Amino acid sequence: MSSAYLLVSHGSRDRRPEIAMRQLAKLVCHKLPKNSNNSSTDEHLVGIAALEMSPQPLHEQIQQFAKSAFGDTCGGLRGLSSNENRLKIVPLFLLPGVHVMTDIPAEVALAQQAVGQDTIIELQPYLGSHPNLEKLLLKQIAAIKAEAWILLAHGSRRPGSQETVSAMAANLGAMDAYWAVPPSLESRVKELVAAGYKEIAILPYFLFAGGITDAIAASIEELKLQFSAVNFQLAQPLGASAELAELIWDLTHT
Repeated sequence: MSSAYLLVSHGSRDRRPEIAMRQLAKLVCHKLPKNSNNSSTDEHLVGIAALEMSPQPLHEQIQQFAKSAFGDTCGGLRGLSSNENRLKIVPLFLLPGVHVMTDIPAEVALAQQAVGQDTIIELQPYLGSHPNLEKLLLKQIAAIKAEAWILLAHGSRRPGSQETVSAMAANLGAMDAYWAVPPSLESRVKELVAAGYKEIAILPYFLFAGGITDAIAASIEELKLQFSAVNFQLAQPLGASAELAELIWDLTHT
């Protein structure tokens, strides 16, 4: 069975997420089985695609990747038979919003129809569903001293999509807040300040640095002016790491 892996992100006009995605793809590539020459087997490839902000719609990106994937080994080309090809799509999204539950499955279905049955396209669980994701966040929390934490996610208008973040925040001993929907960061900060907290840290529940994390940093600067007696700290987003690559690789085998 020849297998390939396509990591799908939201997409951004900012170049930083794409660069981080490429770094992450390389780290996932290192997880591939090794042959006797200690190199990745030529049945595998790890690629990246974007749901939005791309010149091509996702289903066309999947088709293009499928055509080249089974003759490519993380950079090296070699033709292979396509009668047992399997392409695994991993959505690198943290919430079960409309993109994860509706948009990506629809694009995968279009791609499967186009490539036919020589290649089987399998949609894997989204990244935010992995139970060990909390461990990565705990590492970031352990690195910063604070009296109170806010886990700040993007948020989604799809009913029930915030439940996973709310549960994760509770497990981390933090409050949940959202960038796009209530409760907002400012409202949560006001709650904590009213409760007497003077050291508040914000953990952005985002994959990579980009336009939104820049906007979060700017909003925290405004909060510092509004609450001058409070010490605010901003942690980093998850970022491309070997630990994150391990979780992604794990999702391809569920």
